[in-house]
Amino acid sequence: MACLNSVIYLVQQNKLLMERRKRRWTAAGEPLALFSVTLSMGLSKELKILLIKVESAGRQTFNISELEEQRIPLCKISIENTGAEVVRACKGTRVKGKFKESFLLPAFSVKPNIATNIPIPREKLNPPTPSIYLESKRDAFSPVLLQFCTDPKNAVTVIRGLAGSLRLNLGLFSTKSLVEANAEHAVEVRTQVQQPADENWDSSGSAQTWPCESSRSHTTIDKYAQYQASSFQESLQEEKESENEEEGEEAESKTGGKIIKFGTNIDLSDPKRWKPQLQELLKLPAFMRVESSNNMLSHVGHTILGMNTVQLYMKVPGSRTPGHQENNNFCSVNINIGPGDCEWFAVHEHYWDAINQFCEKHGVDYLTGSWWPVLEDLYSSNIPVYRFIQRPGDLVWINAGTVHWVQALGWCNNIAWNVGPLNSYQYQLALERYEWNEVKKVKSIVPMIHVSWNVARTIKITDQDTYKMIKHCLMQSIKHIQILREQLVAAGKKISYQSRMKDEPAYHCNECDVEVYDLLLVTSENSTKKSYVVHCEDCARAKSPSLAGVVVLEQYRMEELMRSYDTFTLVSLTF
Repeated sequence: MACLNSVIYLVQQNKLLMERRKRRWTAAGEPLALFSVTLSMGLSKELKILLIKVESAGRQTFNISELEEQRIPLCKISIENTGAEVVRACKGTRVKGKFKESFLLPAFSVKPNIATNIPIPREKLNPPTPSIYLESKRDAFSPVLLQFCTDPKNAVTVIRGLAGSLRLNLGLFSTKSLVEANAEHAVEVRTQVQQPADENWDSSGSAQTWPCESSRSHTTIDKYAQYQASSFQESLQEEKESENEEEGEEAESKTGGKIIKFGTNIDLSDPKRWKPQLQELLKLPAFMRVESSNNMLSHVGHTILGMNTVQLYMKVPGSRTPGHQENNNFCSVNINIGPGDCEWFAVHEHYWDAINQFCEKHGVDYLTGSWWPVLEDLYSSNIPVYRFIQRPGDLVWINAGTVHWVQALGWCNNIAWNVGPLNSYQYQLALERYEWNEVKKVKSIVPMIHVSWNVARTIKITDQDTYKMIKHCLMQSIKHIQILREQLVAAGKKISYQSRMKDEPAYHCNECDVEVYDLLLVTSENSTKKSYVVHCEDCARAKSPSLAGVVVLEQYRMEELMRSYDTFTLVSLTF
């Protein structure tokens, strides 16, 4: 025992022992014990000691042999390795500038193989939209419905009469109810030019184009309600007057080019102000709800307005939601409150880059700009377009990554939010857009690295493809953190531990909006006000190559991340 104590004391006191080469003893002996000693130096450093029992001149003594841990080359590391092996492989890695590897692995791709080089007959460029007619509440909660909606082949699904089968009281979202509940609530207004849904004319009216211009202002629910009502009354009057006129260009000119106002992005997140409305939505099947355990957006840990909260849209005929994919390619749920209809256009995710190229050709930014596709351009490029009517009480499920644009045909309200089903297709598309956003210097509204770690800590994954993708993302995250950590220490930076607080939001770089996870490079924005901002490594070094004035905060100890990584395993379904 005294010998064992002396060995532990030796290891604890002499850090140089960590760097010594393996010592070999020629004396024949018998291995007695193998144990490890961990030195807490901000990151895990482990030295394994082998005790050799040796008999000499009738006396038993012990020699100590230091075993070097086998280091796996970084290029050979996979999700089969432990967290400790990943960290060990990163040690001493020399990287010029920022270490950059994708969080995605192409070999794990689960996207459907949709051929784009085979011409599609004109009559098939408008495929029928999958529509499900529910006959009972039991149908709405059937696992088959979830499977159908999230099938990668189905870009969009219309669930007809969902409100009726679930007895949803959509009257709670009517304009009258909204005014009674919170008349002074803020409404963002988009001023647009009314046009037929399948047309988009330039300002001169001479040619169809892709840019879809609108100006922004603000009002209240009460004032927009008055506008919505007066718009309806004016339309009735115009219809009455037009009965006495001949149909022709003169009649068309009265409606063409009319200026309209679209009430959008109305926040219904406050559970106190909108309690009856939000409680009513709990009648929906779990996979459609704003919050559920298998919804990745429920594991963000903070509010993302309009994504993991409900948003309301108040419309008059012609109100347009321009073309887009949802933030980070997440799925979305949209319910038409009525009384009017909406017309939808949708294209499978597989064709998004072709649409992106059209946007570039017409000088509008695909990710941040406002655009309305010219249908003939899509058809001529062999791109099928789903086109359908959403009636009051219908729910539209937009699958992951689907490109879509919407126009109101009548006076109506809609409610919408995003969901992130925990499946491999959704996860892959979310990470793909996360990395594309970084290339295009656009903020990812969903902090996917933060979400991935939260999911790994709290959810048991039973699907092998989803597990592999998340595990690979975590492994890449550990690499990024460990290599940056070593670079910072080598540069003489002190790393201070500051654990995350409850409900603390994920961090993004103050300069370029990229997500910053675990290692926060912080500077003082204003010394008098004591306000601080977070930077990514690139932006911090751009300001000061030596990182002068930068404080480095660590929100998770490497041991903690390694433990979370190792305990995240594939769970078998038990029948």
